[in-house]
Amino acid sequence: MIIVHHLNDSRSQRILWLLEELGVGYDIKHYTRDVVTRLAPPELKAINPLGKSPVIEDGDLTIDESGAIVDYLIRRHGGGALAPAPGTTLHEHYLVWLHFAEGSAMLPFMLKLYTARLGDAAAPLAPRIDEQIASYLKFVDDALADSDWLIGNTLTGADIMMSFVAEIAVKYGLGSDYPRVLAYAQRIQARPAWQKALERGGPYNLTLSASDAGEA
Repeated sequence: MIIVHHLNDSRSQRILWLLEELGVGYDIKHYTRDVVTRLAPPELKAINPLGKSPVIEDGDLTIDESGAIVDYLIRRHGGGALAPAPGTTLHEHYLVWLHFAEGSAMLPFMLKLYTARLGDAAAPLAPRIDEQIASYLKFVDDALADSDWLIGNTLTGADIMMSFVAEIAVKYGLGSDYPRVLAYAQRIQARPAWQKALERGGPYNLTLSASDAGEA
């Protein structure tokens, strides 16, 4: 049985979603952020020296890093689902998105989060951060122009990885600027497997609401 070390309101939510999509059994070990600092509890360092989530255990194997976990679970437990066949052009594009999520897209969002704590001292950085966020979201929005999903018009691990980016963009109030990204996030969260992961994982602060979609 796979064990997911799950931190509330974190990237590990998408690992629960992936496991539900794959129909793979798993148990959850829950960790809760400090209500003041929003940092992970020190107990996570017992399983990951960096104290980060997600982390999974599959038998004797322990894996951290979201992209590595998604890649492993699909290869090991996917049975050919949620990834194009290796050696195909689609698979190469799939790998790009798999790494783009954390390697590029999340960086300006994290910078925006951290520099917000600096107040006026962060003002010189703000235009560059916002420019990068806009550039990346336009890239994603354009990629969704002719398809519901990023690869081959079918859900893949690339969408699992990019879900966190889409969700946080909408929560930052950018959905109206990138309507395809908004629709993409809504499509993701409407999936039964996503809903089941939410039920099992507990409250998630990136769950979309009517107000996030600009509805009254």
